[in-house]
Amino acid sequence: MPNIQLNKRDEKFVEKQISSGLYDSAEEVVTAGLRLLRERDEADLRMLIQEGVDDVEAGRVHTYESAEEFLADLQRAENDAQKP
Repeated sequence: MPNIQLNKRDEKFVEKQISSGLYDSAEEVVTAGLRLLRERDEADLRMLIQEGVDDVEAGRVHTYESAEEFLADLQRAENDAQKP
């Protein structure tokens, strides 16, 4: 496991968490932070998945006959987005 360097502000925060008794070590503080980041990422993914499910259920979908048709549509959308 690599060592990490913290700036003074983060170092003080970690020390405060340890001195409060919530955590026994800097490693525990970092682990808790990483867990929160994972949970946030997973919540974001769940939200995006639900948006997709909602779109399908509401009929907001488009069917393509071929990959070429799909790619052409993507290119049109990209060109439209670049117009002023």
